[in-house]
Amino acid sequence: MERRVVITGIGAITPIGNDLDKYWESLKNGVNGVDFITKFDITDHKVKIGAEVKDFDPTLYVDKKEVKRNDLFTLYALAAATQALEDSNIKDNVDPYRFGTIVSSGIGGLGTIETNVQRLLEKGPKRVNPMYIPMAIANMASGNVAILAGAKGYCSSVVTACAAGSHSIGDAFKLIQANRLDAAIAGGAEATITPSAIAGFANLTALNMTEDINRASIPFDKERGGFVMGEGAGVIILEELEHAKKRGATIYGEIVGYGATCDAYHITAPNGEGGARAMVEAVADAGIDPTEVGYINAHGTSTPLNDKFETQAIKDAFGDHAYNLNVSSTKSMTGHLLGASGAIEAIATIMALKNSIIPPTINYKVKDEECNLNITPNQAVEKNIKYAISNSLGFGGHNASLLFKKWEG
Repeated sequence: MERRVVITGIGAITPIGNDLDKYWESLKNGVNGVDFITKFDITDHKVKIGAEVKDFDPTLYVDKKEVKRNDLFTLYALAAATQALEDSNIKDNVDPYRFGTIVSSGIGGLGTIETNVQRLLEKGPKRVNPMYIPMAIANMASGNVAILAGAKGYCSSVVTACAAGSHSIGDAFKLIQANRLDAAIAGGAEATITPSAIAGFANLTALNMTEDINRASIPFDKERGGFVMGEGAGVIILEELEHAKKRGATIYGEIVGYGATCDAYHITAPNGEGGARAMVEAVADAGIDPTEVGYINAHGTSTPLNDKFETQAIKDAFGDHAYNLNVSSTKSMTGHLLGASGAIEAIATIMALKNSIIPPTINYKVKDEECNLNITPNQAVEKNIKYAISNSLGFGGHNASLLFKKWEG
C-alpha cells in the first residue's frame, strides 16, 4: 500500500505578504501586488512594472555575512524554509538521512550574474566576486536549505522554468510515497526583477507593457497582453502521514496526485494537450473521479496563448464538469514568479481547501469567449471543496499538476 503524504509546514515570501498569514489574507481580499519597479532605473525600459517583494529583511533569517554570500533568490528560499521548518517543528523530529530537500529555481542568481559580468567588463577579471559561481547556480537554494535543516537525504533542484516549483513538490511527494524519505522540504524561489530579465522578457513580447497596475496582470481577460514579473519563494514541508501523526504535527492538507507531462510542441507556445494530460494523470494518480475536483488554481499567466490553451486543456481534461469548477489565477495578485510560482500557488490551493475559500482572479473586466469557465472574478468565494488542482506550465513544454485533498482528520 502506498504511503500517504501530508503538508505539515508552510513558508512564503511573496509580493503580497512575507509570511503565510499575510499572504493568505491578501489572497482572500484580492490585494494587488503589482506596482512600479523600484529595484533599478526603469527610465529606458519598455516595461516599468513588476510584483516586487516588499519590506524584506534577510537578516531576520540569516546573519549579515551570509547575506553577502548569497543571491537574493537563495535568501528568499532560506526565509521561506525557515518559516516552514519552524511551523512544522520537524527539524529535530526526523531522521536526517530520511529528510530530503528539493527547492528549485527557474533561472537562479540572475542578479549576481548581471553584477559580475558588468564588473568583468568595466573593471577586469580580478574584480569578479570569488563567490560569483556559488551565488549564481540554481541549485544553491536547495543546498543551503538542506544545510539550514540538517537534511541529509535526497537533495536536488529541478530546473523546468515556470513548472519548477510544482515539479519539486510532486517529486518530493513521490519519494515519500515510495518510502525513500519520511519528509521533505520542497518548493521554489526566484529573484528575476532585474534589468536583463525585464528587457529580455519584454523583447520576447511576453510581458505586459501597460503602466496601469490594475490592468497589467489580468488572466483570462480579453484585453490581457502579457504577464507581470514577480519574485519570492514558497516552501512546504511534506511528511509521511503516520510519521506526522506520531509526533503530533499540525496537518494543513494532503497531496494525493501528481501529473507531469511534456508538450513536445514548442518551447514557448503551449497547445493545451500536454496540460490536459497532466491534469488527467494527477486525477488518475489520486484514484478519484474527475467530478470530485472542485477548484483549479490555474497557471493563468495573462498571456493571450497561455490562458486560451489552459482553458481548453481544462475542458479536455474534465469534459462537462469543467463548467462546474471554480478556476482562478492568483497571478492576478502576485504576478508570475517563474520557478517559484508553482510553490506559492500550491500553498494558495492548500489554504483554499483548508479554509473553504477560493481566492479570486482580480482586475477582471472584459469577458473573453475563449476563456469561458468560472474564473472566480474579482471576489473570493466561500465553497467547501474536497479536492483541488494547482497547474504549472513552463517554457520548454513542461507541465505539472498537483492534486491536493482537504484534511478532515
